[in-house]
Amino acid sequence: MRLTPAPLLTTLLASLAVTACADTAATLEAQRDDSVTATEISNGLHHPWSLGFVSDSEWLITERRGTLRRVLSGTLQDAHVEGVPEVVAVGQGGLFDVLPHPDFSDNQRLYLSYAKPCGDGGGTTAVGYGIYEAGTLKEFQDIYVAEKSCTNTAKHFGGRILFDNDGYLFLTIGDRGERERAQDTHDPAGSLLRLHDDGRIPADNPLAGQDGKATEIWSWGHRNPQGLALHPSSGQPWLNEHGPRGGDEINAPEPGVNYGWPVITYGREYYGPGIGDTEKKGMAQPLLHWTPSIAPAGMAFITSDRYPDWKGHTASGALKLTHLNKVAFDGKKPLNEIRLLQERNERIRDVRQGPDGYLYLLTDSNNGKLLRLEPAE
Repeated sequence: MRLTPAPLLTTLLASLAVTACADTAATLEAQRDDSVTATEISNGLHHPWSLGFVSDSEWLITERRGTLRRVLSGTLQDAHVEGVPEVVAVGQGGLFDVLPHPDFSDNQRLYLSYAKPCGDGGGTTAVGYGIYEAGTLKEFQDIYVAEKSCTNTAKHFGGRILFDNDGYLFLTIGDRGERERAQDTHDPAGSLLRLHDDGRIPADNPLAGQDGKATEIWSWGHRNPQGLALHPSSGQPWLNEHGPRGGDEINAPEPGVNYGWPVITYGREYYGPGIGDTEKKGMAQPLLHWTPSIAPAGMAFITSDRYPDWKGHTASGALKLTHLNKVAFDGKKPLNEIRLLQERNERIRDVRQGPDGYLYLLTDSNNGKLLRLEPAE
């Protein structure tokens, strides 16, 4: 039987976690590795955002404009999947993650996160599911809509989702371009959320029982998380997120912990001045920060025998510095950083480990590609 901590105990543990990681922020001297190559599986994708595997032979790719594409036995299909909800495909908004339910083979539930129309021409982050079968998504229903995060800014939606080993659904939401919202726990913007698979809010979430709080929040003080992955040993969600000018981060979010944005950051304003401080009591340090920014996107832990020397390492796409970024960790301590595929000069939006153990990448352009990472010989 899984023991569920009371909210008070969760808050205490979170406080101890902040204390324990107060000195762990690091930046690494990146190295280049040209020994791996990438094979193009498909092209012609329009700003692809996420890759999901519904079976060994059927994969699905979201395009930000609001279309869902099928890849059958390695071949991209011309026809779009029917039944996808209407999205706000403006600015950074659109169709985001695609993720089968852990029991997909039994219930056929396919989850999508997306920018949902709201207010007077605005958008907000939402997640829902439909029943997927043979290229059609039926009976799609929202299970969570961030109503308080509705805005016309068209920025910082977050939109990554994952299931943990206990079946909880996690969802990232950015600060929506209004940075102070990331410190307001009455508002889900700038947070990592934790939900049941039907959208209900777990009773043991860290803000449970606190009047007026957004009790779906797991952690807050995040700027714009664009990668989310489950640690293979701890079962803890890790994320990467965009800083402003510098200060991109990898974090391992603990329940009830404040990750500081915009009070603390290693980034600066785009026009030059600093933002706040780099540390403050009660706010957690990142495990790693990238300064200058790489603009991380997509994230996976490598567990495959295809890459035996990389097991346990993180792999993140890089949009600004156009490479695949790999970081080795000892527990939560970053050891080294390698930059791969720099010669391709392509924005990498998503990184996934496939059923066959290979890493698959999506490149972000109006002629986006699905790539397979080939190990060094």
